[in-house]
Amino acid sequence: MSTQRESWSARSGFILAAIGSAVGLGNIWRFPYVSYENGGGAFFIPYLIALATAGFPLLFLDYVAGQKYHGAPPTAYRRMIKSKEIVGWWQVLVCTVIGIYYASVLSWAGQYTLYAFGQQWGDDPQTFFFEHYLQNGSGLDFGIVPSLFIGVAIVWALVLFIMYGGIRKGVELANKICIPLLVIMFTIMVVQAVQLNGASAGLNAFFTPNWEKMANPKVWLAAYGHVFFSMSIGFGIMVTYSSYLKKNANLTGSGLVVGFANSSFEVMAGIGIFSVLGFMATQSGVPVSEVVSGGIGLAFIAFPKIISNMGDAGTLIGILFFGSLFVAGVTSMASILQVPISAVKDKFGWSHKKAVSVVGGVSALISLALFSTKTAITFVDVIDHFANNIGVVTGAILSIIWVTWFNRPVMDKLMNHINAISSVKVGKGWAFMLTIVTPISLIVALVLSVFSLVTKGYDSYDLATQLIFGWGVVAVFALGSFLLTKAPAHATHHQHKSIEGENA
Repeated sequence: MSTQRESWSARSGFILAAIGSAVGLGNIWRFPYVSYENGGGAFFIPYLIALATAGFPLLFLDYVAGQKYHGAPPTAYRRMIKSKEIVGWWQVLVCTVIGIYYASVLSWAGQYTLYAFGQQWGDDPQTFFFEHYLQNGSGLDFGIVPSLFIGVAIVWALVLFIMYGGIRKGVELANKICIPLLVIMFTIMVVQAVQLNGASAGLNAFFTPNWEKMANPKVWLAAYGHVFFSMSIGFGIMVTYSSYLKKNANLTGSGLVVGFANSSFEVMAGIGIFSVLGFMATQSGVPVSEVVSGGIGLAFIAFPKIISNMGDAGTLIGILFFGSLFVAGVTSMASILQVPISAVKDKFGWSHKKAVSVVGGVSALISLALFSTKTAITFVDVIDHFANNIGVVTGAILSIIWVTWFNRPVMDKLMNHINAISSVKVGKGWAFMLTIVTPISLIVALVLSVFSLVTKGYDSYDLATQLIFGWGVVAVFALGSFLLTKAPAHATHHQHKSIEGENA
């Protein structure tokens, strides 16, 4: 007999964990910038359309796959369609790689929370970040930076402590503590930020619509791309989380709560971040466009520079900003790691402690070897770009078209299952989105990404770095998913014939 699968203590536990996964570093530092770059207030229209036509349909597909077939992606997909197990392993490997570098950025956020006390980055945050903190070397330099090593080690110790607790005593409990804490901290930060001198200039830049940009297909691709990454869909997390739901869980009701909570947080992040950028623009006497930057640059260079101009109020905003980044990152990283842990338990019949020790231990060692070095930021940048733009998107496309294009009867079965247990019913519109709109928007995004990487490369990195840490990572997804599918499974992996028999 297979051991009884754990479950959430209540639907609220699942919803909190799903929100914890969806609300991560990307909401705080990515959404405001993406929205500003793609038309400001006008971007909300493509964003909401993308949410309705790709975000929710794919979220519901992930939920029903996990909940109906009770497993992490490889097991759930194999029970759904036997040949689909390989897609599940692709998603598992994508999550594993993302977890390995996510720990690094999380450690930066944690250490910068401490640096915010007394604004230890001084007058030149850029030099501090690259030269003093990261000790960024030229080329590939594997010299260890002790402070980075300690930071990454602490992050792994914290996250593995959560994972050892399992679903209820680990993941669910961590989210019950972290999500309210995140909301309180971030709300205080936003309230402080909107009162700054010049905040209105930043908010005008964030919300003023540039309607002309809506005619640009890149804006629509940015909207679909962002919704997709932001909601943690298409790469196995929501399949895994929903596999711990009880039999009659309300899937669409939960999905709507998670999706709108995530989007609300993003808009709140935009208000906070752009209020602060407006303050900086007013202080410097330059337009907001000159102080805006995205990604790592915003979090670790622009923000500390602004905080230094705020006096004592800056210390509070700095602590709240980096503390929020850290707390949001912890819950997201727990959700990322849960995917490979759950997958190896399902396939090989390992105990929970063994799965956490092996998956977490190996991931932590690789993470320490790469991301406590002087080339940490290069590895983060290159691996993140390839894992997200090729790994995540490919896994999502395959997970959708395997059902909607090649195994159409399964789609009807999934629709009937959702409608039997959910408050909001799905119909032909849902099937149409998943068959046409979502896969085509993702395929276009993937083709453009691959074309750009093949013809221009990524940024100014040398070919060897891109081949080893970019394309090499994609090769690991492909080869690893093939080998893991073929690997001999534990006996209980072949049980549940009644579930598989439904698809005969």
